[in-house]
Amino acid sequence: MLTKRQKQNIIKDFQAHDADTGSVEVQIAMTTKQISELTSHLKKNPKDNHSRRGLLKMVGKRKRLLGYLEKTDEKNYAKVIKKLGLKK
Repeated sequence: MLTKRQKQNIIKDFQAHDADTGSVEVQIAMTTKQISELTSHLKKNPKDNHSRRGLLKMVGKRKRLLGYLEKTDEKNYAKVIKKLGLKK
């Protein structure tokens, strides 16, 4: 679970304008942070299958968002991929 401060930092780093809290870039960044935290949880708790299912759903959601961003704005897609350190 992300804290309020973590969410604010992610939004500040990826927002397109001052009032932007739900753009595709912000959603991808938030989901990526949640995925990394859940991955570390699953390394400590390998039998937690409920969390594993949630992780798989988040990975699918991020994949769909990245596909949408790639189709609509390739320049921003490349920037987000590089900033988050994701593979293409």
